[in-house]
Amino acid sequence: MNSAAAPRTATVRRGTSESTVEVSVDLDGSGRGEVSTGVPFYDHMLLSLAKHSLIDLTVRAEGDTHVDAHHTVEDVAIVLGQAVREALGDKSGIARFGDATVPLDEALVQAVVDVAGRPYCVHEGEPEGQQYVVIGGHYVGSLTRHVLESFAFHAQLALHVRVLAGRDPHHVVEAQFKALARALRAAVARDPRVEGIPSAKGAL
Repeated sequence: MNSAAAPRTATVRRGTSESTVEVSVDLDGSGRGEVSTGVPFYDHMLLSLAKHSLIDLTVRAEGDTHVDAHHTVEDVAIVLGQAVREALGDKSGIARFGDATVPLDEALVQAVVDVAGRPYCVHEGEPEGQQYVVIGGHYVGSLTRHVLESFAFHAQLALHVRVLAGRDPHHVVEAQFKALARALRAAVARDPRVEGIPSAKGAL
């Protein structure tokens, strides 16, 4: 089987004194998600990410959420990034770039992805005070940036997310996850016209 037809799946596990995380991905899935992190709003966001990226995603995490959701949320983002990176393999035949602008009622978010092998994250435009809002009793608004940064670093991709409009805290976060999903879907997609690795230097 050549690399272009090889399954693009991965399972990654990580355990610390703060959390135990297992993430499985299939980049060529249909958007199925099974997610349990102990942080219900985060579960909702990750299921949305799976649905709109068409990446099959299974997440099982247990952490010290009685202390704070931060550790579990961060560690899941780390492992998710590692799983996506592993599933991409040598990145042969992928589109590499993806962008999406996604509305959710009054919220509007642009996300741009480059599966470049060079981690970078730019996150801008959230309304003032968003970082202090607690959603669903556990999820603090400041975690969104942290998730995006952790995911981008460990997936080894460049990610730009800009909140162009938004008022409702839930919508502001959800639109970011959906925009990331759609941009990621485009970037990791196989393109039959791409031969080999989509880089002039021959490596990503």
